[in-house]
Amino acid sequence: MKSQRAVMAALVTCAFFALTACAGTAVPGAGVPAALPEPVTNTDELVGQGTVLQKGEGEPQLCLGAIMESYPPQCNGPAIRGWDWSLAKYSETASTVTWGTYAVFGTWDGTAFTQTQPPIPLSLYSPVGSPDPRQDATNAGASDDATLQRISDELAGSQTLSSVPMNGYLWVSVLYDDGTIQLYVDERYGPDVVIVQPALFPAS
Repeated sequence: MKSQRAVMAALVTCAFFALTACAGTAVPGAGVPAALPEPVTNTDELVGQGTVLQKGEGEPQLCLGAIMESYPPQCNGPAIRGWDWSLAKYSETASTVTWGTYAVFGTWDGTAFTQTQPPIPLSLYSPVGSPDPRQDATNAGASDDATLQRISDELAGSQTLSSVPMNGYLWVSVLYDDGTIQLYVDERYGPDVVIVQPALFPAS
Protein backbone atom coordinates (compact mmCIF):
# COMPACT_ATOMS: atom_id res chain seq x y z
CA MET A 1 0.00 0.00 0.00
CA LYS A 2 2.80 2.32 0.89
CA SER A 3 4.46 1.92 -2.48
CA GLN A 4 1.13 2.43 -4.29
CA ARG A 5 0.51 5.66 -2.38
CA ALA A 6 4.03 6.79 -3.23
CA VAL A 7 3.48 6.08 -6.93
CA MET A 8 0.15 7.94 -6.91
CA ALA A 9 1.72 10.93 -5.17
CA ALA A 10 4.53 10.97 -7.70
CA LEU A 11 2.05 10.87 -10.57
CA VAL A 12 0.04 13.74 -9.08
CA THR A 13 3.21 15.75 -8.56
CA CYS A 14 4.33 15.12 -12.15
CA ALA A 15 0.92 16.13 -13.47
CA PHE A 16 1.02 19.31 -11.41
CA PHE A 17 4.46 20.27 -12.69
CA ALA A 18 3.43 19.43 -16.27
CA LEU A 19 0.44 21.74 -16.02
CA THR A 20 2.39 24.58 -14.45
CA ALA A 21 5.15 24.15 -17.01
CA CYS A 22 2.61 24.44 -19.81
CA ALA A 23 1.12 27.53 -18.25
CA GLY A 24 4.51 29.09 -17.67
CA THR A 25 5.78 28.54 -21.20
CA ALA A 26 2.81 30.10 -23.04
CA VAL A 27 4.15 32.26 -25.85
CA PRO A 28 2.56 35.09 -27.84
CA GLY A 29 0.76 33.80 -30.90
CA ALA A 30 -0.53 30.55 -29.43
CA GLY A 31 -3.98 30.00 -30.92
CA VAL A 32 -3.94 33.33 -32.80
CA PRO A 33 -5.00 33.07 -36.51
CA ALA A 34 -2.26 33.70 -39.07
CA ALA A 35 -4.28 36.17 -41.16
CA LEU A 36 -4.92 39.79 -40.22
CA PRO A 37 -8.50 40.60 -39.15
CA GLU A 38 -10.91 41.60 -41.90
CA PRO A 39 -11.19 45.36 -42.65
CA VAL A 40 -13.67 47.18 -40.43
CA THR A 41 -16.03 50.00 -41.32
CA ASN A 42 -16.37 53.44 -39.79
CA THR A 43 -19.28 55.86 -40.18
CA ASP A 44 -17.48 58.69 -38.36
CA GLU A 45 -15.55 61.22 -40.43
CA LEU A 46 -11.94 60.20 -41.07
CA VAL A 47 -9.04 62.00 -42.72
CA GLY A 48 -6.24 60.61 -44.84
CA GLN A 49 -3.27 62.19 -46.58
CA GLY A 50 -2.28 60.82 -49.97
CA THR A 51 -2.56 60.95 -53.73
CA VAL A 52 -5.91 60.92 -55.51
CA LEU A 53 -5.46 59.53 -59.02
CA GLN A 54 -7.93 58.93 -61.85
CA LYS A 55 -7.14 57.11 -65.10
CA GLY A 56 -9.34 58.35 -67.93
CA GLU A 57 -13.00 57.74 -67.13
CA GLY A 58 -12.17 55.25 -64.40
CA GLU A 59 -13.10 55.72 -60.76
CA PRO A 60 -10.78 57.97 -58.74
CA GLN A 61 -8.51 56.08 -56.34
CA LEU A 62 -7.21 57.14 -52.96
CA CYS A 63 -3.56 56.05 -52.88
CA LEU A 64 -2.24 55.93 -49.33
CA GLY A 65 0.66 53.58 -49.99
CA ALA A 66 3.62 53.57 -52.36
CA ILE A 67 3.63 55.83 -55.46
CA MET A 68 5.64 54.92 -58.57
CA GLU A 69 7.74 57.93 -59.55
CA SER A 70 6.80 57.98 -63.22
CA TYR A 71 5.07 60.71 -65.19
CA PRO A 72 2.19 60.47 -64.76
CA PRO A 73 2.60 58.66 -61.43
CA GLN A 74 1.17 55.20 -60.86
CA CYS A 75 -0.48 53.93 -57.71
CA ASN A 76 -3.34 51.82 -56.42
CA GLY A 77 -5.81 52.30 -53.62
CA PRO A 78 -9.47 52.06 -52.70
CA ALA A 79 -12.09 53.86 -54.75
CA ILE A 80 -13.01 57.34 -53.53
CA ARG A 81 -16.68 58.18 -54.02
CA GLY A 82 -18.12 61.66 -54.41
CA TRP A 83 -14.87 63.05 -55.80
CA ASP A 84 -15.09 66.27 -57.85
CA TRP A 85 -11.91 67.54 -59.51
CA SER A 86 -13.42 71.03 -59.80
CA LEU A 87 -13.18 71.25 -55.99
CA ALA A 88 -9.63 69.89 -55.86
CA LYS A 89 -7.01 72.61 -56.37
CA TYR A 90 -3.54 72.06 -57.82
CA SER A 91 -4.25 68.88 -59.75
CA GLU A 92 -2.25 67.82 -62.83
CA THR A 93 -3.22 65.92 -65.95
CA ALA A 94 -1.00 63.97 -68.36
CA SER A 95 -1.77 61.10 -70.74
CA THR A 96 -5.44 60.96 -69.60
CA VAL A 97 -4.34 60.60 -65.95
CA THR A 98 -5.34 63.28 -63.42
CA TRP A 99 -3.84 63.38 -59.94
CA GLY A 100 -3.01 65.52 -56.93
CA THR A 101 -1.97 65.19 -53.29
CA TYR A 102 -4.61 66.02 -50.69
CA ALA A 103 -5.96 65.63 -47.21
CA VAL A 104 -9.29 63.93 -47.85
CA PHE A 105 -12.23 63.66 -45.46
CA GLY A 106 -14.89 60.97 -45.46
CA THR A 107 -16.16 57.62 -44.22
CA TRP A 108 -14.75 54.13 -44.75
CA ASP A 109 -16.90 51.05 -45.46
CA GLY A 110 -14.04 48.55 -45.52
CA THR A 111 -13.57 48.69 -49.30
CA ALA A 112 -14.19 52.29 -50.44
CA PHE A 113 -13.81 55.83 -49.11
CA THR A 114 -16.76 58.23 -49.42
CA GLN A 115 -15.87 61.91 -49.38
CA THR A 116 -17.78 64.17 -46.98
CA GLN A 117 -16.19 67.58 -47.62
CA PRO A 118 -13.86 69.22 -50.16
CA PRO A 119 -10.23 68.09 -50.03
CA ILE A 120 -7.34 70.29 -48.87
CA PRO A 121 -4.12 70.30 -50.92
CA LEU A 122 -1.32 68.83 -48.79
CA SER A 123 0.75 71.96 -49.43
CA LEU A 124 -1.89 73.89 -47.45
CA TYR A 125 -2.70 71.28 -44.81
CA SER A 126 -1.27 71.43 -41.29
CA PRO A 127 -2.36 68.37 -39.32
CA VAL A 128 -2.44 68.51 -35.53
CA GLY A 129 -0.37 65.88 -33.77
CA SER A 130 2.93 64.98 -32.22
CA PRO A 131 5.60 62.37 -33.03
CA ASP A 132 5.20 58.92 -31.51
CA PRO A 133 7.53 58.77 -28.47
CA ARG A 134 8.65 55.29 -29.55
CA GLN A 135 10.52 56.93 -32.42
CA ASP A 136 12.94 58.39 -29.87
CA ALA A 137 16.19 56.43 -29.41
CA THR A 138 15.69 56.52 -25.64
CA ASN A 139 12.47 54.49 -26.08
CA ALA A 140 13.88 51.79 -28.35
CA GLY A 141 12.12 48.43 -28.58
CA ALA A 142 13.72 45.13 -27.65
CA SER A 143 13.33 43.29 -30.99
CA ASP A 144 16.24 42.78 -33.39
CA ASP A 145 16.05 43.56 -37.11
CA ALA A 146 16.01 39.89 -38.16
CA THR A 147 12.95 39.20 -36.01
CA LEU A 148 11.19 42.32 -37.24
CA GLN A 149 11.91 41.43 -40.87
CA ARG A 150 10.43 37.97 -40.34
CA ILE A 151 7.29 39.52 -38.86
CA SER A 152 7.14 42.00 -41.75
CA ASP A 153 7.19 39.10 -44.24
CA GLU A 154 4.42 37.33 -42.30
CA LEU A 155 2.19 40.42 -42.27
CA ALA A 156 2.68 41.32 -45.94
CA GLY A 157 -0.63 41.38 -47.77
CA SER A 158 -3.49 43.45 -49.13
CA GLN A 159 -4.16 45.21 -45.83
CA THR A 160 -0.54 46.22 -45.26
CA LEU A 161 0.52 49.41 -47.04
CA SER A 162 4.10 49.31 -45.79
CA SER A 163 6.20 47.94 -42.93
CA VAL A 164 9.52 49.35 -41.72
CA PRO A 165 11.77 48.05 -38.92
CA MET A 166 12.94 51.08 -36.93
CA ASN A 167 14.21 51.70 -33.41
CA GLY A 168 13.50 48.14 -32.29
CA TYR A 169 9.88 48.09 -33.51
CA LEU A 170 8.10 47.14 -36.72
CA TRP A 171 6.06 50.11 -37.94
CA VAL A 172 3.18 48.81 -40.04
CA SER A 173 0.93 51.12 -42.04
CA VAL A 174 -2.62 49.91 -42.78
CA LEU A 175 -5.61 51.63 -44.36
CA TYR A 176 -7.69 51.78 -41.19
CA ASP A 177 -7.65 50.27 -37.72
CA ASP A 178 -10.17 50.71 -34.91
CA GLY A 179 -7.77 48.96 -32.56
CA THR A 180 -8.58 45.43 -33.79
CA ILE A 181 -5.37 45.02 -35.80
CA GLN A 182 -3.17 46.40 -33.02
CA LEU A 183 -4.77 43.98 -30.56
CA TYR A 184 -4.20 41.13 -33.02
CA VAL A 185 -0.48 41.81 -33.48
CA ASP A 186 -0.03 42.29 -29.72
CA GLU A 187 -1.58 38.86 -29.13
CA ARG A 188 0.44 37.24 -31.90
CA TYR A 189 3.86 38.81 -31.34
CA GLY A 190 3.66 40.35 -27.87
CA PRO A 191 3.26 43.99 -26.83
CA ASP A 192 5.65 46.71 -28.01
CA VAL A 193 6.82 44.75 -31.07
CA VAL A 194 4.53 45.91 -33.91
CA ILE A 195 3.24 49.48 -34.04
CA VAL A 196 0.13 49.80 -36.25
CA GLN A 197 -0.26 53.15 -37.97
CA PRO A 198 -3.60 53.65 -39.77
CA ALA A 199 -3.52 55.91 -42.84
CA LEU A 200 -7.14 56.91 -42.14
CA PHE A 201 -7.69 58.36 -38.68
CA PRO A 202 -10.42 60.40 -36.92
CA ALA A 203 -10.81 63.87 -38.40
CA SER A 204 -11.41 65.44 -34.99
